[in-house]
Order: sequence, then structure tokens, then C-alpha cells
Amino acid sequence: MNIAIYTLGCKVNQVETQAMERELLARGHALVPFDGPADAYIVNTCTVTAVSDKKCRNIIRRARRRAPDGIVAVCGCYAQTDPQAAAALGADLVSGSAGRMAFLDQLEELLQAGRGQVVTVDSALARRDFERLPAGGASGRTRAMLKVEDGCVNFCSYCIIPYARGPVRSLPLAEAVAEARRLAQEGYREVVLTGIEISSWGRDRKDGSELGGLVEGVCAAAPELRVRLGSLEPRTVTADFCRRCAALPNLCPHFHLSLQSGCDATLARMNRKYDTSWYYESVQLLRDYFPDPGITTDLITGFPGETEEEFAQTLAFVERCAFTAMHVFPYSRRPGTPAADMPGQVPMAEKEARARRAIALGETLERRWLDSQVGRVLPVLFEEEKGGAWQGHTPHYALVRAQGEALHNRLADVSITGVEGNALTGTVLGL
Repeated sequence: MNIAIYTLGCKVNQVETQAMERELLARGHALVPFDGPADAYIVNTCTVTAVSDKKCRNIIRRARRRAPDGIVAVCGCYAQTDPQAAAALGADLVSGSAGRMAFLDQLEELLQAGRGQVVTVDSALARRDFERLPAGGASGRTRAMLKVEDGCVNFCSYCIIPYARGPVRSLPLAEAVAEARRLAQEGYREVVLTGIEISSWGRDRKDGSELGGLVEGVCAAAPELRVRLGSLEPRTVTADFCRRCAALPNLCPHFHLSLQSGCDATLARMNRKYDTSWYYESVQLLRDYFPDPGITTDLITGFPGETEEEFAQTLAFVERCAFTAMHVFPYSRRPGTPAADMPGQVPMAEKEARARRAIALGETLERRWLDSQVGRVLPVLFEEEKGGAWQGHTPHYALVRAQGEALHNRLADVSITGVEGNALTGTVLGL
């Protein structure tokens, strides 16, 4: 059968879509573009914000219009938290954020039987086992995402994800090591350790397993792979963690350290588990142990109760941290979370205005860091040809564009000569 997939949301969703792609191809099906004809349309959904829910509903409706006689199958976090809404939009199959192979079994059964409606969603909070899925994409990729963790128990006041994903579950170290070796054998040059909250990797195993040990194990198992970490919580970044990681030559010195706000009062309302002093200590540790690391972050503007003074504190803290790049989002009121009912909801226009100010500061900091890279020679993993040039990323996750021939999946030194937009430009050495 011809099957099209549309993925919304985070890197974990992307990993799970890639696993479904691999399995569908192994079962003899064909993957086709979502905007064209297909026998079945899969929508892998996200529910992190109210805006995400709206996007999911729009895509499900689009799939239903494209396949009046075909199958529309919906999975992921939105389907997990509101399966009846997904079914009411005309989905033939509604599953949640787990059991992807069983989901594909049900899809095949519907394809053989014709139209029908099946809704099978478990209780996310009752999950205890990690769902093992093959890492790596269907074809042609240079970077593989290896899902090593699922679930979250932080219960930030703005977030529904613990209810959509359930408690922390971890991929055992031996299996993560085996997957990394397999990916290296398949020709990948970089692996990203990802999950809903990888800082919690190992806590469910209750045997002393922790993220530093996982990173050491994967780096040692596949020394030819660049290893990159997904988003971290500040509690992970201790002197011991940094010392151990700095000794790993193939670990990329790029750290995405979630911030959300640079104001202690706002962080407390968010139910984040750190204050700005703890966070800044983590930033300084990274800079003490790694030469010129890439440090990126996320920021939410206009959280309930955020005053102009509190937002000014956030901007000052962001500048103090000197991030190399930022993702900025205006707060999105998510029904079912404590923050949705908090007093002091900030008007949308003000949330968006603050987001623009934060984005402008982020762009200034990013340009400052990119300018500091000019004149250096940096290793670049080239991924694709775009706009007449090859582009790829440094270990610090700076985007680099350069001229060359057949550079796909090649790791090459580049002499950095300038900055264009949000990218470095340079000359590939040794060609």
C-alpha cells in the first residue's frame, strides 16, 4: 500500500515516525508524499500547546479530505490526551503515544478490511516499560536520533506532556550501545541521544544508572560517530558530569540547556526545579570544561503573572548567559494544566511583543558568537546541498555553508571566512 505520514512536534515524534517508516518499508509498503494520493494517511500528533492541538486538528481534517475512501490513522500525544476529538474529526484509527508496531498492525488490518473506526489508547500514567524502536531513518540521512528515554515526572505547571507520555522509562545501556554500533555500521556519522527528558535517563532502573554513564558507554562503543545530546535540565550539569564528558573526544560540545525564564519568581510559578543561580552555575561549568561550547536554550514569554519588570530580568539574564542560539515561544494556554487557570494571564499582543524582543536579543547574541568563529578551522559534517552550496554543522551546532562536490555525509575541515544570516561560510580544506 502507499502510505503517507505527517509528523508534528518534537524530535521524539520524529524518531518514532522514522521507526514506523522503516517498519512499513520492511513490510513491503511504499512511502509517498502527504500532499499526494495515498491508501492511508498517518498523522503523528503533538499536544505540547493549545496551538499544537489546533495544528493537529487541521492536519487530520486535511488528511480526511484527501482520503474520503482511504484510511486516516492518528497517533501521538494529541491522540493520547483527546482520542475522542481525533475520532470525531473522522479518523479511522486512533492510537496514542505508545505501541507503534501494534498501531501499524491495526492499520494493516483496516487496509485489508476497508473502512471502520478503531480507538485504542492506553493509560499513559500506568506505563512502566520502554518501547524499543529501531533508530535511524528510511534513507539518505547523515544524523540519526537514538531515543534513549521516554516520559517525564517534572510536572511543570504549563506542560501536559507527563499525562501524554507517562513516567520515566529508559533504554538499557547495553541496548543503547548496540544501537549506536549498528548506526555506525549503517554509515551514519552522528547520533543524537534524545528523549522526552533525557536528564532523567536511568532513574527508573534504580541501579545507579545515570546519564553520564550512558554518554560514556555510547561514545566508547562507536568512536567513529559524533555523539550529540538532546535537551538537558540544569541539574544534570555538575562538575563530575562535565569532567567525564570533556574526556570524550567524539562528544559534541553543544548543550541545549532548558531555561524558560530568567526570573526566579516566574520559574517558581512554572514549577521548574531550579533558580537562576543554579542555572548560571551550570552554564559556567560548561564553559569551564569545554572550550567555546555551543549553549542553546528555550524561552517562554508572557507566562501568567509575568510583569514587565520580570521580563526585563529575563532579558538581562539571557544576555549574561550569552547563549549561542535561542528558541523563543509566547506562552500558549494549555487546558488541563495548572498554568491555564492561573491569574494574571498576559494578553496575546503583549506575549508576542515580548517574544519579538527576546528573539531580537537572541539574534544579537547568535551573531556575536558566529562572528567569533570567523578565522577558525572547524570540522563540519555535510548533510545536503541547498541554494547552490553544501551545508552542514560543526560539533558546536553552528550551520556552515561551503562550495564543493559530493560532500553528502562527509566530515571535512572548513576554514571559516564569514557570516551570512545565521550561517558561517568558508572554504573546504583538502579538496
